[in-house]
Amino acid sequence: MSFGQGGPYGAQGDSGPRATPWGAPPQQPGQPGQPAQALPPRQPAQPHPGQPQAAPLPPQQPYPAAQQPPQAQPQAHPQPWAQPQADGTPDWAALADTADRDRRRKWLLIGGGVLATAAVAAIVASAVVLSDKGDKNLPAAEKLPSASAGSPEPTFSKAATPPPNPREFISSQEKDTAPLTVKTLFPHSRPSLDKRAYKRAAQDTATDCASVAQGGLGQVLADNGCRQVLRSTYVRDGVAVTVGVAVFDTKAAADKAKEQSTGNIAPLTGEDAASFCQGTACRLSANAEGRYAYFTIAGFTNGSAVTSEDTKALQAGRDVAGYTFRRIMARANAQAAAAASPKPSGKPSAKPQA
Repeated sequence: MSFGQGGPYGAQGDSGPRATPWGAPPQQPGQPGQPAQALPPRQPAQPHPGQPQAAPLPPQQPYPAAQQPPQAQPQAHPQPWAQPQADGTPDWAALADTADRDRRRKWLLIGGGVLATAAVAAIVASAVVLSDKGDKNLPAAEKLPSASAGSPEPTFSKAATPPPNPREFISSQEKDTAPLTVKTLFPHSRPSLDKRAYKRAAQDTATDCASVAQGGLGQVLADNGCRQVLRSTYVRDGVAVTVGVAVFDTKAAADKAKEQSTGNIAPLTGEDAASFCQGTACRLSANAEGRYAYFTIAGFTNGSAVTSEDTKALQAGRDVAGYTFRRIMARANAQAAAAASPKPSGKPSAKPQA
């Protein structure tokens, strides 16, 4: 398109007013800096007859020549925590709201995870229960093997009762019913006492307890109801020992005789022990177990006195006293074992029919 020689704004050399591309009139010469006057709005062109009329455009508002159209400034994403207040301090309320939102989001995530875990556990448990209920491999109750009519029924042995205390059988005459003689109480002719061999020299039994006691012991035995005295003498390496066992009805009587003991049991002389403890110093002892009180006297077989420094007579008396205690307890244990053993039950035989 050509506009001729004068161009779009007039002929060459025309010094009249010239329109600017922005629609503002040119400044008059000699008036710099004054604002330009706005021109009246253009009248729209009249359409030709028969041509549809276009909608009128809104009037264009002119801008001053010295100003440029405002440029849109990019807006940053609103951040309440980065906007200071009027006095320059941070907005603490906005910061608190942000922290609350973060905390609520965190707890919501944790709560959701817990609920999801519980749901999974419930599903697994339900699956296990359903799988157990759906097991069809077990046989029905009527198909299980039943016990035959001839099979023996299981038997259960009763718990064994603890054996009775052996000392109960030697504490009273009512329970101590086993045969009692000097032979049953002292059956060994050559006992080994703590690996020391002794030889039995003599034995006897006296129902008159005071007759085999000396120095007041006879009266003590009689006062406490002594039934009999069983004596036995043992010798070893030039030393002789006599032990006398006094028998009472109860343990209390035997203990009392031991506490009240005075004097000594009379020595029982015999083969290889003819004259020991005849008016000379000897070793004495007194003890009691159950309803039995037993006394020992030990001295040299040649009749010499026993001094306080001597140990041979002391050891012999201890050996025989220990042997007597073990023999009394052997009697108690035998009776307790017999009481604990089951006794055969005698069933009456069937009476023959006539």
